[in-house]
Amino acid sequence: MPDVMATKRIYGLVAEFESPDQLLSAARRTREAGYRSVDAFSPMPIEGLAEAVGFHSTRLPLVVLLAGMFGAGGGFFLQWYANVVSFPLNVGGKPFNSWPAFVPITFEFTILCAALAAAFGMLALNGLPTPYHPLFNVPRFVMATRGRFFLCIKARDKKFHVDASRQFLESLMPFGVYEAEL
Repeated sequence: MPDVMATKRIYGLVAEFESPDQLLSAARRTREAGYRSVDAFSPMPIEGLAEAVGFHSTRLPLVVLLAGMFGAGGGFFLQWYANVVSFPLNVGGKPFNSWPAFVPITFEFTILCAALAAAFGMLALNGLPTPYHPLFNVPRFVMATRGRFFLCIKARDKKFHVDASRQFLESLMPFGVYEAEL
């Protein structure tokens, strides 16, 4: 029978800090130490924290641009097909492909597709909705919304080793270091 403790899988190690300055300093030192799969949790925005944990850009603008271009092309094509191929009508001698009349609907369809892509793309790229997260297994993590600050080094990090990472986090002088189990 396998040992239960030997088969325990962890999500990462979590360090708890008492102030935003401590968290920001710890995030910078963690990044400098070579850890790349790091996340920080705070009850309020902290200037420079995103850069300190290594977050630099997102693909969301590209997703919105491509969806807007798809919307513009799709909106124009639907009108062109209906007016030129499917059911052409001679209205006042104007050509069937009278593109200025297609501009308002093309614009609206562009905005619709881009807005939907922004909303659903943001949810998808953030991994939402997430009704359960392994950090919820850390009893002190409930304080993340009540004035405590947390830094997590994930187990998937190439440099992660439980003992060495724990020793590194403890050198940052946190309130406590905890294991987050999967």
